[in-house]
Amino acid sequence: MTSRGPAIVLASRPQGETGAMVRVLTAETGLVAAYVAGGRGRQMRAVMVPGNRVAAEFTTKPGSALPFARLELEHSRAALITEPLPAAAMQWACALTATALPERQPYPSLHAALDALLEAIAMAASARGWVSGLVAYETLLLSELGYGGINPPVAADLPAQLAQLATLERRIAHYLLAGDRRDVMGARLLLTERLQRMA
Repeated sequence: MTSRGPAIVLASRPQGETGAMVRVLTAETGLVAAYVAGGRGRQMRAVMVPGNRVAAEFTTKPGSALPFARLELEHSRAALITEPLPAAAMQWACALTATALPERQPYPSLHAALDALLEAIAMAASARGWVSGLVAYETLLLSELGYGGINPPVAADLPAQLAQLATLERRIAHYLLAGDRRDVMGARLLLTERLQRMA
């Protein structure tokens, strides 16, 4: 069986000599883990960066639960990894999504919101242009996974936005990243430390 569609790369790790395991978010299928042959090769390295938008083709062989994926770069956000604050924000948003969502359940609103958030991080002149989007995304994620919460009013300044993020951090740690998933909060800590330097 083969399926195709746009996806956002969330995470990847080496698998075997040249391959990689990738976790992507698609609008129609949700979170998908797949094997990418040659995923660690020179040509694919730039494609496998978390935050990149790709065209994904998944092939599932009979008797195999893990699909094979072919990824083609549509929109690169790899340049952000050289900028500490945007890189931390992108890493956190992708890691949270990859860890919190169950596999193979579609969340089209989360897919659209994550893509918009990553684009805001890439385009904004400073964090003030995307922190409110991060607050909205985390609130939506909690809501979509059944932990309620209405979108807080847009805070006018960075200290108020940081206060909103602190409130969300406690809920995310308690509801979404408890137990063995807790190590993902290290990415959140790095992001909030960098944001606080701006306040």
